[in-house]
Amino acid sequence: MTASGASGNGHKLPGSGNGHHLPHSGNGHHNAESGNGGVPYPVSGGPIVQLPTAFGDFVAQAWIDLVTGAEHLAVSSPNPPKDGKAPMVRLHSECLTGDVFGSYRCDCGEQLAYALEMIREHGGTLLYLRGQEGRGIGLANKIKAYALQEAGFDTVEANEQLGLPVDARCYKAAAQVLAEMGLHEVRLLSNNPDKQNRLAKAGVKVVEMVPTEVPSRDQNIRYLQTKKDRMEHRLLLDSHLGGAVPVATPGPAFDHEQD
Repeated sequence: MTASGASGNGHKLPGSGNGHHLPHSGNGHHNAESGNGGVPYPVSGGPIVQLPTAFGDFVAQAWIDLVTGAEHLAVSSPNPPKDGKAPMVRLHSECLTGDVFGSYRCDCGEQLAYALEMIREHGGTLLYLRGQEGRGIGLANKIKAYALQEAGFDTVEANEQLGLPVDARCYKAAAQVLAEMGLHEVRLLSNNPDKQNRLAKAGVKVVEMVPTEVPSRDQNIRYLQTKKDRMEHRLLLDSHLGGAVPVATPGPAFDHEQD
């Protein structure tokens, strides 16, 4: 999506003032460097549709990684960025436990909500990257890692105990989707400098890193501290909500150690 509301190939996004048009199918006409001799990473985009949500009105477009078969979703503001600034972009890795069930073991669900609110207000795109559960190790392995964390290992050590990479994610498809959408310069909604570096190598210029820090909780403070100390995430950790607070209704006392 360009500042004018185009999808990067001359087609306008819904709500941009020129009707509803199908986007480019994503065959590499807009090239993000793939590290494969300049050959664009193969992705395919579908139609753009309206997506009304609890966070506001967006438009959505599904993209398929033609190498892995993973299906990703671009959720965009229908309005151009304010003041001519580069659009905000969030690369959000799939997290079933955090995004769907609201788990407090991580901050993923709260970061997702914060990013959607920022994109609604300022303009841009959230690219929901499926197949990246547990930093790319998969749901079953993530739950195994949780068991090891309950035995005393941190999030990095748990992956290592399983013989798995600390971070197995690949952003080639994400970079190519951004290129297809015309998003060559972005303000990245992230605390993770590795995402900035990966996008830069793929030809997407990050003009600003916009923090997505949300308050820590008793259940995830060690996880967040590990991300800060061992994975170089730019976190301040100066805001803490404590444990989960139940709805105040009559009944037996709530033991949030069971959470």
